[in-house]
Amino acid sequence: MAASTPSALEQACLRNLKRTREMYLANYGQRVEANEATAFLRTSIMLNSEYKLVKDLPPIAAGGAAASVVMAHAAVAAASFGGAAAAASDGPLLLQDRRDGGLGGTVRPSTAAERLAGPPSTAVVAAASTSNSTTLIPRSRASRPVVQPEWHAPWKMMRVISGHLGWVRAIAVDPTNEWFATGSADRTIKIWDLASGTLKLTLTGHISTVRGLAVSSRSPYLFSCGEDKMVKCWDLEYNKVIRHYHGHLSGVYSLALHPTLDLLVTGGRDSVARVWDIRTKNNVHTLTGHEQTVAGLGVQAVEPQIITGSMDSTVRLWDLVAGRAIAVLTNHKKAVRAIAIAPHEYSFVSASADNLKKWKCPEGEFMHNITGHNCIVHTCVINQDNVMATGGDTGALHLWDYKTGHNFQTLQTIAQPGSLESECGIMATAFDQTGSRLITGEADKTIKMWKEDPDATPETHPVNYEPPRDRKRY
Repeated sequence: MAASTPSALEQACLRNLKRTREMYLANYGQRVEANEATAFLRTSIMLNSEYKLVKDLPPIAAGGAAASVVMAHAAVAAASFGGAAAAASDGPLLLQDRRDGGLGGTVRPSTAAERLAGPPSTAVVAAASTSNSTTLIPRSRASRPVVQPEWHAPWKMMRVISGHLGWVRAIAVDPTNEWFATGSADRTIKIWDLASGTLKLTLTGHISTVRGLAVSSRSPYLFSCGEDKMVKCWDLEYNKVIRHYHGHLSGVYSLALHPTLDLLVTGGRDSVARVWDIRTKNNVHTLTGHEQTVAGLGVQAVEPQIITGSMDSTVRLWDLVAGRAIAVLTNHKKAVRAIAIAPHEYSFVSASADNLKKWKCPEGEFMHNITGHNCIVHTCVINQDNVMATGGDTGALHLWDYKTGHNFQTLQTIAQPGSLESECGIMATAFDQTGSRLITGEADKTIKMWKEDPDATPETHPVNYEPPRDRKRY
């Protein structure tokens, strides 16, 4: 069989390939020579652009037993960087362990010589010198300051209340601490006496699950939202609805009142949070940006600021005046279903299935993780004594010291007779106004009340706290 003749295009490609091989065959396998001028220029640009603000820092005064004083001249190390930082590094330098900035600690800025010399050794530090001799100085490691958690009395069950015919999804406590309201999947809102736990009133009007409740401290109003797209304002003097807030395109899953202004914030399955004027029913702002359900809401009175948590795993901080996002926090890997703002600390917590994360207001600076839950966390609340309570779908009620994130107690709820074992999830929580009683709404259709053990003392229930060795920075 005769061989086929290559086409004109194939012949042209073969000629170009042959010429290319002949051109570069003599230099095959040779290394490219390093250009010192280019390397020096690249290093100088990096120093002047990325490290411009920190390459020349004032020297730190020597002192303190937590660090070692090293007499170092940075001329040798600075030579490789073109001598850019040699002038700022003469004299004694104080090397500080960077990991000393844990909880309650501060991180001191490093000097130019420290950055050029690299991270210090854990045992000894070699002082650089222009001579061939090297002096080794023993270096003592500073002890990391540890913030101990406060002692909190253990909690125990006080009362079990039955009356709802569906999952209890929302709880709100009266500002006068006389009664509390619960919303359920049976489409009703029930008012209970806080002292005795007896039923006082049942409000009907929603046609689907009630997902959010809030009681105003400025007027005799109760606000509710549900999966029927409705947001209602109830006048508790007449026990009837006086206002509707229309605008959500799907179920409304979260609701919060501004502490000082007549504003109502709602979040729903339409991925939008809306700000309402309570009196005029006007939609003041429509906060768009989330991609999934807005399940958690928090309102900060100081800035003023709105914090939203969504099932798209993000937390957004909003400027209430401008109606736009200040920051988007993407640290979570799972849906964020609850937001809780600390009453006495300028911070807040976002609850997700992967972790609880503590953030600093108002920019949302990450502080640390709070780990311990191995389930979907539905609810999170904080009282005035820095006790944080979280509940999930496994029925585990975790109690934490808010400042340190120490889990000082874990309680396991039990599904009531007639319910499935899987219906022990905690769907809603709320502290009363004194912070001494905790109310939980659960999937077994019951309401449980918890209180502190009055007989507990620091001697009978000591704090068993082991600080985490390495806290994650994300």
